[in-house]
Amino acid sequence: STVLGTDLALAFWDIQPEGPVHVVVIPDGPYVFYDQFASDASDAEIVDFNRTIAEVCKTEGLQDGGYRIISNAGEAGVQEVPHLHIHVLGGRGLGRMLQPAR
Repeated sequence: STVLGTDLALAFWDIQPEGPVHVVVIPDGPYVFYDQFASDASDAEIVDFNRTIAEVCKTEGLQDGGYRIISNAGEAGVQEVPHLHIHVLGGRGLGRMLQPAR
């Protein structure tokens, strides 16, 4: 279900949450990777997307306890959906993000 929507971005609950708070934020435009978004999006899109992420952190009470923001990109980054999306996770300790290479 929707957490927050603007003219340029949408935030919604992840269907397979990895924590008490797991919200996905997507920009409206046809962006696949964050670097593409950062270089090609308009200033208005960039500001709105980042402010939407900030508002999710605020409304979900993550600012004091901490949170993690993840954006997977490409095959090596295990991106499963070919559209830019940011995962905002929190509400509990999340452990280490990556395990040491073996």
